[in-house]
Amino acid sequence: MQIGFIGLGNMGAPMAANLAAAGHAVTGFDLTAPAPQGVTMADSAAAAAKGAAVVITMLPNGAILRAVATEIIPAMAPGAVLLDCSTVDVASARDVAVQSAAAGLGFLDAPVSGGVGGAAAGTLTFMVGGDEAAFATARPLLDVMGQKAVHCGPAGNGQAAKICNNMILGVTMIATCEAFALADKLGLDRQAMYDVVSTSSGYSWTMNAYCPAPGVGPKSPADNDYKPGFAAELMLKDLRLSQQAAVGADADTPMGQLAASLYEAFVETEDGRGRDFSAMLPRFEQRGRRES
Repeated sequence: MQIGFIGLGNMGAPMAANLAAAGHAVTGFDLTAPAPQGVTMADSAAAAAKGAAVVITMLPNGAILRAVATEIIPAMAPGAVLLDCSTVDVASARDVAVQSAAAGLGFLDAPVSGGVGGAAAGTLTFMVGGDEAAFATARPLLDVMGQKAVHCGPAGNGQAAKICNNMILGVTMIATCEAFALADKLGLDRQAMYDVVSTSSGYSWTMNAYCPAPGVGPKSPADNDYKPGFAAELMLKDLRLSQQAAVGADADTPMGQLAASLYEAFVETEDGRGRDFSAMLPRFEQRGRRES
């Protein structure tokens, strides 16, 4: 399949390289990133999109998605599919879907879970919004780049699933880090804590698969001085998106709101920028009780 790929950063580059390795003809564009292995670079986003059956975008935010869509949609052939794998606000995804449909294009919002490691290994999970026909066209590519693709309904629902999932993730990581810090102060050994919680009702992905305590559980960024697998600033971005959506939907999300405020402080006024989102544990270790 002829594919355009726009946005070849930490996530996009390995995704594009995996598509090329699977035998697809991939033409890429990025303002700064070098060409991934097997990808032919174009001199503009529109040039990368021209002639492609599917154009994939992996971009930082909704404003950039809207700008790129405005540039590439006129260059795309009717019947082609715009597959956006960025994590953006629901409104941007739905607006670009309308813009695509008006030009005779299919559109899918398909944010991912799995991080840079999953992108490199081809084991991402895709949460996909859009129509069935576009999903069927893109499915072979999703199967190359990931291990699972869930069709969540109409355009925007992929983003909705992603931000709901990551709101749970952010809240749960904070609770897990708080619990380890409390266990430390109560004199409970971290390994004992893990052995109990990981097989009890406190079981969670943040405890069992991505434990924030170094030397406990499977290897995680905590064992690499909290170098990011999923950076704290990206968690902050997703939590802000969840709260933006909650305001628009009139949804009461007090835990999500508090998680967003804690990650905001961690990233913007403490030492969280450039660290993994699980580095909340040393943050809580260093703090005493604060009365509200």
